Amino acid sequence: MSVHIRVGSEPVDPGELRRLVKVEGCGSIVTFVGLTRGLENGIPVERLVFDSWEDELPIILERIANDAISSFGIFSVVIAHRTGSVCPGENIVCIHVGSAHREEGFSACSWLISELKKQAPLWKKEIREDGEHWKSGLG
Repeated sequence: MSVHIRVGSEPVDPGELRRLVKVEGCGSIVTFVGLTRGLENGIPVERLVFDSWEDELPIILERIANDAISSFGIFSVVIAHRTGSVCPGENIVCIHVGSAHREEGFSACSWLISELKKQAPLWKKEIREDGEHWKSGLG
């Protein structure tokens, strides 16, 4: 079993992160990449700004990754999340899941992004044409 977590202001490169997936025994790698949208409710978005509880965020992400391995029987999880300013079209988050079969890989990947949004101590502010707007909740 393998877990890799990256958090920081550097760009998220799914190809680079893909190389961290432990592929032994895998027949599937499922990937989710979340990007900054250029429009929110028809209003142009200039950028998103992510703030986090820096010390706790990697711990939470590692815990949910290990929970996914236990719950879904997958082999490997790689999660990277940006902090700071992220412009439209740029990657915010990348999750790779290595599994024996695609079904558990898709289920685990979907669960991971949902849990990240529920549990990760991240806060998002939209800088839009009409001003600054904090988005409610975590993730």
